[in-house]
Amino acid sequence: MYRKNAWTTYNDEQLKEVEAFAEDYKAFLDNSKTEREAIDTIVNEIENAGYRELNTLIGGDKKLGKGDKVYSVWMNKSIIIFKLGSDPIEAGLNILGAHIDSPRLDVKQNPLYEDGGIAYLDTHYYGGVKKYQYVTLPLAIHGVVVRKDGTTVQLNVGEDEDDPVFFISDLLIHLAQEQLAKKASNVIEGEALDLIVGNRPFVIESDEKEKAEKKSKLSEGEKYAIASEKEEKKESGKVSGAVKRGIMAILKDLYGIEEEDFISAELEIVPAGKARDAGFDRSMILGYGHDDRVCAYPSMRAIIEAGDLKRTACCILVDKEEIGSVGATGMQSRFFENAVAELMNLTNEGFNELSLRRCLANSCMLSSDVSAAFDPTYASSFEKKNAAFLGGGLVFNKFTGSRGKSGSNDANAEYIAEIRKAFDEDGIVYHTAELGKVDVGGGGTIAYILALYGMNVIDSGVAVLNMHAPWEVVSKADVYEAKRGYVSFLQKMDFRNE
Repeated sequence: MYRKNAWTTYNDEQLKEVEAFAEDYKAFLDNSKTEREAIDTIVNEIENAGYRELNTLIGGDKKLGKGDKVYSVWMNKSIIIFKLGSDPIEAGLNILGAHIDSPRLDVKQNPLYEDGGIAYLDTHYYGGVKKYQYVTLPLAIHGVVVRKDGTTVQLNVGEDEDDPVFFISDLLIHLAQEQLAKKASNVIEGEALDLIVGNRPFVIESDEKEKAEKKSKLSEGEKYAIASEKEEKKESGKVSGAVKRGIMAILKDLYGIEEEDFISAELEIVPAGKARDAGFDRSMILGYGHDDRVCAYPSMRAIIEAGDLKRTACCILVDKEEIGSVGATGMQSRFFENAVAELMNLTNEGFNELSLRRCLANSCMLSSDVSAAFDPTYASSFEKKNAAFLGGGLVFNKFTGSRGKSGSNDANAEYIAEIRKAFDEDGIVYHTAELGKVDVGGGGTIAYILALYGMNVIDSGVAVLNMHAPWEVVSKADVYEAKRGYVSFLQKMDFRNE
């Protein structure tokens, strides 16, 4: 079966559009290294495009109708965006769904400790990672710390040129004979992924009289470190390391954070640095978080750019996919159908349970998640005829799962035919793939969860090299084709089950 390379289909004007869209996407990646940051960036962009928050309309007299644009954020980590069409909502939605969480390291709730004159933050990895890929990299800390009084401190340290960065150490090659004999999965243990954050001891003059005279000159952090030392000595008879106290003093001075505040913190450790063009031809983007923000951003842009719509368009961007779509902000939560119910209640249709069920069953969805790009270096893991390729445009996976399609959503042929028709009419470059060889590959998306409503769902997205590594790679052409394909889907799809 012949496959097009998207780059060969563009004229000069389209090549400019590819580059412009790639620049927008790189900026999104740089500003969205956590779910919360992604939500903030997305909300700013859609509000500039005229979208209003759904919750602000509940209880009012205004009814929503064709062309109205609303969104609903859940716990600052997931968002649902709607653009109303001319058809009743009960007739179904055209849905784009992606996730905005990515593999990373999370800081534990009691993380700060000192050993050997070095201060560490203890971490727990999130999602599927090769743990050895995270050592010796420059790393950044992103996230929030919520104090008992309800105030929130936002942290983003390691991205600016003047910021310090952090790192995880590795054993020098001269002493690594035993380490190198281990399996790759055990070369670096999960409990060894502790972040080095300092090495300088905290020192205040020991003379009590001198300290009392200088007390007015001490910073809040220094006062906190001294008080913590005294309290610890009083309670346990021991004193923690001076380097740890130095870090505590800095955190207090810079951010107003005390050690106990880590209990109510969400801090994520991610690669430090910006997304970059890759290759002499600048055809690719090297960046953190392509999985799955490379599908989330085109989905969000598609619903903004989609014109007059027959069916109501919906863009779902969710959290927790990398750990099974669980929790209140994952796709298995009811927040999606709750938002649809609220939307229906704000239209002249009104809400009832049967109408909601009909809407969900009549809907069509592209579960927008990434595919594994064929890598000639590791060709033995792929079945080349059914692999995704960089530059091949949007990728469709009829099914994911593993081995005998276990855990997959297997899309209906009739539905796929309708998508082919729409995309071919609009000149969208696309191809199909599976995730590796039959008994080698395996993976999941949010597709099967939405399929539980009885709607038509197929996985579609962008091919990624280095998937789940700290730095992943995509083709600019594929990102552009994803956006074009998603616009086509929102505007043209009107498939109904018979």
